[in-house]
Amino acid sequence: MLIYRVLMAVLVPLLVGLTVVHRMRGRTGPGALAERLGFVGRPGPGPALWLHGASNGELTSARWVIERLMAARPGLSVLVTANTGTAVDMVRGWGLPKVQAALAPLDALGAAALVLRRWRPAALIVVENELWPARLAAARAAGVPVVLIGGRMSERTAAAWARVAPGLMRRMLEGLAYASAQDAGSAARLQALGLPKAVTGPVVVLKAQGVAEAVSAPQPMARERVLLAASTHPGEEAVILAAFAQARGQFDLLILAPRHPRRRTEVAAAIRASGLTWDQRSLGDAMPRAEVPVFLADSMGEMALWYAMAGVTVIGGSFVPVGGHTPYEPAAFGSAIVHGPHMENFLDPAAALQAAGGALAVAADGLGAALAGLDERRQRALSQAAQLALAAEPAADLLLTRLLALLPAGVQGPPSG
Repeated sequence: MLIYRVLMAVLVPLLVGLTVVHRMRGRTGPGALAERLGFVGRPGPGPALWLHGASNGELTSARWVIERLMAARPGLSVLVTANTGTAVDMVRGWGLPKVQAALAPLDALGAAALVLRRWRPAALIVVENELWPARLAAARAAGVPVVLIGGRMSERTAAAWARVAPGLMRRMLEGLAYASAQDAGSAARLQALGLPKAVTGPVVVLKAQGVAEAVSAPQPMARERVLLAASTHPGEEAVILAAFAQARGQFDLLILAPRHPRRRTEVAAAIRASGLTWDQRSLGDAMPRAEVPVFLADSMGEMALWYAMAGVTVIGGSFVPVGGHTPYEPAAFGSAIVHGPHMENFLDPAAALQAAGGALAVAADGLGAALAGLDERRQRALSQAAQLALAAEPAADLLLTRLLALLPAGVQGPPSG
């Protein structure tokens, strides 16, 4: 921990400087630096909770937790923090009453301790793998229990912790009040790193619990003629564009949604090289058009729109060694799932999908032929099987019961200090 504090003492001035520079360039809001230093808005009267997730994906998967806790504890105020401004904007866009969103405090300079003093939360909930040493130490010092939900620990990350800082990770895990992993492998690796079995709850896949949100957007054509490539990574766009060209007898429109919109120039170049015309969300093209074969969806927080339009979703990050992205969201929207050989981030659901016949797993060179065979009947069969295979789990109720036990049932006075 001492080495970590010394390292952060060196890095924090640089991080503060970068925040100032980004503010000057218009990339962060006016309160970004204050929030990074712990000066977040105060809660209203009643019990309070702090939930932290890295970015859009993590917080989207935890939204149902927030909503169900607030329904069970009327008057609950929730502070949601994230590492990115886009995630903060997304949470604010939810419009949930008594939910405040802010950039996460730096893991130094007492920033987390200031947040804890201003909010005095009944608990701090962290999503997936956001274990920050100084933040967890501040919560422990303040007597605030910390809960890990959707805990994720890959083999590579576990090996790195065991090699570089096993003692630091052990102290963090031993300080948790409760932990629920997103898969059995992560649970086992967390325990091997020091998570006590006594505080290890059942596996709960957060993304499996959310309900497909209602979206309102014009359907450019019959849904079975629309193909979505969701959260693609470098090296995948050219593969998917070639496969789309091979499957034009079945699909008229490809919605291409890169994982990181900042790659828009690179992705646009790949579309240009394919010889296809395209519209681009960031250039003011509102929605896909039937007469334009490719739509570059280089935006954040709009994936629900594209899932709702597409009869088939190709999962990005699965044709390059990234580990794949969520199959839960396309399944929830009734979009048939196709993925590549790399689904290490979702091994259990990928296996469930294969066992139920709820997804097509193909290599890059077989993608075009696989897509060409996905007529409306086949799409419907895949999507129905996927929804059954990825149905919500009863263990989610156990998680909520444990979280509710940490929250006071009565209304308290507003915190001071």
